[in-house]
Amino acid sequence: MDGDLNPLLSADADVSHSVGRAATGPGAPASSRPKTVRWLLIVGVLLAAVLGGLYYFNNFRKHAIADFFAHNRPPPPSVTAVTATSEAVPRFASAIGSLAAVHQVTVTPEIGGRVTAILFEPGASVKAGDPLVQLNDAPDRGDLANYQAQARWAEVSLKRAQILAQRQVGPQENVDQTQSQLDQARAQILKTEATIAQKLVRAPFAGRLGVRQIDLGQYVNAGAPIVTLTDLTQLYVNFTLPSRQRNQVKPGQHVKVTTDAFPGREFDAVITTIDPQIRADSRTMTVQATLANPKEELLPGMFVDAAVVLPPEPDRVVLPETAVDYTLYGDSVYVLREEGAGSDGKPLQKAYRTPVKTGTRWAGKIAVLSGVKPGEKVVAAGQLKLQNGAAVTVTDNPPPPIPTNPTPQ
Repeated sequence: MDGDLNPLLSADADVSHSVGRAATGPGAPASSRPKTVRWLLIVGVLLAAVLGGLYYFNNFRKHAIADFFAHNRPPPPSVTAVTATSEAVPRFASAIGSLAAVHQVTVTPEIGGRVTAILFEPGASVKAGDPLVQLNDAPDRGDLANYQAQARWAEVSLKRAQILAQRQVGPQENVDQTQSQLDQARAQILKTEATIAQKLVRAPFAGRLGVRQIDLGQYVNAGAPIVTLTDLTQLYVNFTLPSRQRNQVKPGQHVKVTTDAFPGREFDAVITTIDPQIRADSRTMTVQATLANPKEELLPGMFVDAAVVLPPEPDRVVLPETAVDYTLYGDSVYVLREEGAGSDGKPLQKAYRTPVKTGTRWAGKIAVLSGVKPGEKVVAAGQLKLQNGAAVTVTDNPPPPIPTNPTPQ
């Protein structure tokens, strides 16, 4: 039986082996191609979906941003505006000058001598006649005592001679001789007293002393400097103006004086002298004004800006100086005009750049000669964020303050 079964098993095994070989033979790739195509199709569909989604998202974002900016415009910039007014414009004849003391001297002795006492402090204020320096006058006082004694003896001798002459006992010649001796003694007394007075150096006028230039015990000659004395209560303002302005300047006019030492302050002077000669080299005239300086703040030698007050010009359009935009292409301002209405129903104001011709500037104001009419509204602050024709919102804020150190021009 076993012999009969083995051949059958062998035959079945051969058949199975033949079928397996047939399955794994050259015809096998035909069954794997559909799977590859299917995966490629799936990947392509996914990639197309991703790319389509990105394109749709970008397109949606672009339209959303455009719609946002189209419906969400920024509010108009805020500016401060003023109304152009018409007023008289002051005029000035400006110049650069210097200060000089009305009374200033270097105190010197009239005669030489040794310094025995210094009776002042440098920088102190003194009155007229106050003693400053004492020179050695001991020999002169000795001479004075001698001459005084001679005068007393001459008086006694004169009385005796007069009595004798009245009694006709003595000659008239003795009277005349003793009278002459008395006169000579008195003259010597006056001369010696003057010499003693000269050796006590006094202040010739009230003022402020400068730096001491002598020492105690020093011998000083006549005319040697001792100390400077300056009266600071009144000063001269010396400046020059073009000769063509001669008909505009006259004594009695006020002069506004400013200096860098006191920024923001203005001092008032009055023209007292106009030099009758014109300088041939510069064709200018020298003008001198007197300035009161009660607090003794200003000092001789300071440079100052002097502005002679001239008669004002006729009415001009006046604006704050901050309203004018100064550029290389010329001066301009932004004039406000009402055009239509905004979303809230209120009138819509737009700013338009307008060229102007400017004139005098003073105290933070400026005269406009052309370009703006009285009553027009002009932007006074906020021009940097404006463009021509831009809509604006006018605030109630006041115009910018006047500069701290305005200078007439």
